[in-house]
Amino acid sequence: MISVLFLKLLLAHFLGDFLLQPTNWVKDKEVKKIRSKYLYYHIAVHVVLLSVLLWGTANYFSIIGLVVVSHYIIDLLKLYFGEKMVQPWAFFIDQIAHLSVLVFVAAFYESWNWNLDILNDPTYMLLSLCLLLTTVVAAIVMKVLISTWKIDDDGVALKNAGKYIGILERLFVFGFVIMNFWEGVGFLLAAKSIFRFGDLTRSKDRKLTEYVLIGTLLSFGMAMACGVLFNKLHQLITG
Repeated sequence: MISVLFLKLLLAHFLGDFLLQPTNWVKDKEVKKIRSKYLYYHIAVHVVLLSVLLWGTANYFSIIGLVVVSHYIIDLLKLYFGEKMVQPWAFFIDQIAHLSVLVFVAAFYESWNWNLDILNDPTYMLLSLCLLLTTVVAAIVMKVLISTWKIDDDGVALKNAGKYIGILERLFVFGFVIMNFWEGVGFLLAAKSIFRFGDLTRSKDRKLTEYVLIGTLLSFGMAMACGVLFNKLHQLITG
């Protein structure tokens, strides 16, 4: 049985670190580090999320205190030492450190008590977590992974259009996978290829073609992985 406490901690973490942390907060923290007010706004967001999601849980204050203090220390270490590392490694080491703490806390505190039955159902927690991973988290992870390649594009594009297109396509893929409708994934990939074919054939820059291909495969791969993960874990929960 998957620990509901662990799923709640994961949900709070990904909401606070990805969905509810604007880019200007991140940039300000990188410049001002411990003096940045947004570092403390960020920690406050985690406090609020944990307070709501863990309300009624046994050892309520000690769990929140341990997670929040460790999160603050890990973020400080990343701010001061992460800039000396290659960006993808700094990002992933930071996330692994946070997740390791959550694993430890969930393993140490096993009992909980929640009055809202729907939030106590691991299926809803798992679905919320996978949707968050498929959309916002995947978008940021992709940005970090492909940030080492710089592609000049003189065309006019809508602001953040690529980000939202990627989120929508991953939601479709995720839905197709959990419904075991793999044909839909193939149809979506073919449809996207048709739309991008004109751009790629008109472009004489091989780098653009490779950049688009890497982004597409990463996006579809992450969505399929989240869908398969949901199906496997859901079988463990209900089986």
